[in-house]
Amino acid sequence: MTLAQPLPDTPSNLSHPTHPTRPYARALALIVVVLTGAWLGLLVVGAVGTPVGPMDTTMTLRPSLTGGTKINVSPLGALELESHVAPIRLDVDVDRLDPVRSQALVEHPERLSGLQSEVSQDVTAGTRELAWRSCVAVVSGATALGLAVYRRPRRALAAGGLALVLLAASGISAYATWNPKSVLEPKFSGLLSSAPSVVGNARSIVTEFDVYQKELARLVTNVTKLYDATSTLPVYQPDPGTMRVLHVSDIHLNPAAWHIIGSLVEQYEIDVVIDSGDTMDHGTAAENTFLDPIPDLGAPYVWVRGNHDSPTTQRYLERLKNVHVLDDGRAVTVAGLRVAGTGDPQFTPDRSTRPQGDPAERMAGIRLASALRDQHSAGTPVDIAVAHNPVAARETDGEVPLVLAGHVHHRETELLPLGTRLKIEGSTGGGGLRAVQNDEPEKVRASVLYLDRDTRRLQAWDEITLGGLGLTTAEVSRHLATPEPATGPPPGSPSATPSE
Repeated sequence: MTLAQPLPDTPSNLSHPTHPTRPYARALALIVVVLTGAWLGLLVVGAVGTPVGPMDTTMTLRPSLTGGTKINVSPLGALELESHVAPIRLDVDVDRLDPVRSQALVEHPERLSGLQSEVSQDVTAGTRELAWRSCVAVVSGATALGLAVYRRPRRALAAGGLALVLLAASGISAYATWNPKSVLEPKFSGLLSSAPSVVGNARSIVTEFDVYQKELARLVTNVTKLYDATSTLPVYQPDPGTMRVLHVSDIHLNPAAWHIIGSLVEQYEIDVVIDSGDTMDHGTAAENTFLDPIPDLGAPYVWVRGNHDSPTTQRYLERLKNVHVLDDGRAVTVAGLRVAGTGDPQFTPDRSTRPQGDPAERMAGIRLASALRDQHSAGTPVDIAVAHNPVAARETDGEVPLVLAGHVHHRETELLPLGTRLKIEGSTGGGGLRAVQNDEPEKVRASVLYLDRDTRRLQAWDEITLGGLGLTTAEVSRHLATPEPATGPPPGSPSATPSE
C-alpha cells in the first residue's frame, strides 16, 4: 500500500484567507461610523444659546443635503434662507424675548439703526461659538463611536480626524457660497396671518454690503412686534413707495377662494386684485350668484374671461360694482395702475363648437399686442397685460413690462426674449370642487406682486401656497425681480414694434 504523495504547491491549491480584504467596504463602514458619530455629537452638545438683539435664541448645526438657514419662530412658523450651499444647515430657534429690550424696541422704532450692528455682532459671536462647539461635538462623537465599534484607539482617532476634515470642508463650502442677500428672499411656512408681518414688506434690491445687517435687523424687529403682548396682529405696514397687486386665477367655483382672497387683501393691504380667468366651471347662468362676493373683497377687481367662463358670465360681472372686465385689449387705470387684457377666444364647455386650439390663442394675443401698441402711441402705456392662456400672453412680448396668465394650474415665471416678464399663476381654487375627486387635494396658489409706485415696475413678489381643500398649511416664498439682460429692445420702445 503506497502513501499518497503530497501535491506540489501550485496557485490552484495554495490556501486563501476565508475573508478576503475589502478596502472599499471598510472605507465605507468608516465613513458611516464617522457621519453617525458626528451627528450624535451634534445632537448632544452641538447647540449654543445666544442673544440676538432682544431675542434669546438657540443655534444648532444639522446635517443637510442643501444647506441654508432655518429660523424657527414658534408658534408663528419658520423662515428658510438660502444663505449657503453645504452639507450642514444652521437652525436658529427663537426661545423667548427679553421683556425690557423688546418693549423698548417696540416703543422706540428709531433704535432700529443701532440694532443693525448689535444684531450682526450677536450673530457673529454666536456663530463663532457654535463653530468651536461643533468641532468638539463632531470629533468627540465620531471618536467615541469609532472606539465603541472598532475597539482600537488608532481607528477611533482616524474616525475623529476624518470627522474634523469633513466639518472643515463643509465650513469652507458654506463660507465660499455665503449669500448675505438671502434675507431678502425668505421662504415662510406657518400661519398665513403672520406671514406678511414676519417677512415684512418687499424692498428693491440694494447693492450695499450692509443689506444683510439692515434686513436681519428688520426681521428681528418684525418678530419682536409679533411676540410683544401689547401689539395687535397684523402689524404689517406696507412701504408707501410700493403698489401691491394680488394675482389670482382658475378659481373654478371653489367658494373657499373668496375667503382666502379677502384675507390676503386685508393682510397685505392689496391695492388691486387681478383675476386671469376660469372663475367658473361651466359658465351657466345658474353659477352667476357664485360671483356675488367680489364687490365686498375690499379692493378693485380686474378680470379677464377664461375658457371656462362664458359670455353670460362676463355680462354678469360687468354689472357688479368695483369690477373691471377687460376684453379685446381694453385698458383701464385702477389705483394708478394701467391694465389691459383680453378674454379667452374659446369656451371649451360648449360642446357644440370645436375648440380651435393654440392658433386661436395666438391670434387673440396678437390682437392684444396691437392694442398695447395703440395705448403706447396714445401716450397711455400699459403697465400690466392680462390673458388667460399663456400662449396668448407670450404674443405681448416687447409691448409691456409684465403680462399675467393662468390656465395651466401651476406657477411659471419667465423673462421673454424681448424683455417682457411672463407670470403664470396656479389655481387659487385648488383646481375647483373637482379637486376632491383626486387622491390628494390640489394646492391653493396666489401671488402678491410689489410694484414701484413711481415707475410701476415689478420689484418683487410673494408666492403664497396653501395646503388645499381641508388643509391649513401655508407657505410664502419671497422672490426679487432681478434685472436680466434682454435679447431685444425694452418694452414700449419704437423698435420693439413690428414693421408694417
